[in-house]
Amino acid sequence: MKGLLGRTSLPDGEGLLLKPCGSVHTFFMRFPIDVVFLDRELSVVAVSAEVAPWRTARGRGAKVSLELAAGEAARLGIEPGMRLRLAA
Repeated sequence: MKGLLGRTSLPDGEGLLLKPCGSVHTFFMRFPIDVVFLDRELSVVAVSAEVAPWRTARGRGAKVSLELAAGEAARLGIEPGMRLRLAA
């Protein structure tokens, strides 16, 4: 339930995968984030870039959300239609 609350940043190359999760809020957060919304097969349905504190974001049809440092989705070239995979 805590997610990124209480943190002062999210290092590049790290993220938080939330499942199930079709929408997020940044209430009480101290920094902006990118949110990648995914369907059940981990295909990108939407990307919300630079979501500032005290905002909400949702991805229509999303079942999973990936929170990244602001700017990380663009740096990695993540776009709707791509399929992501989890690696250990």
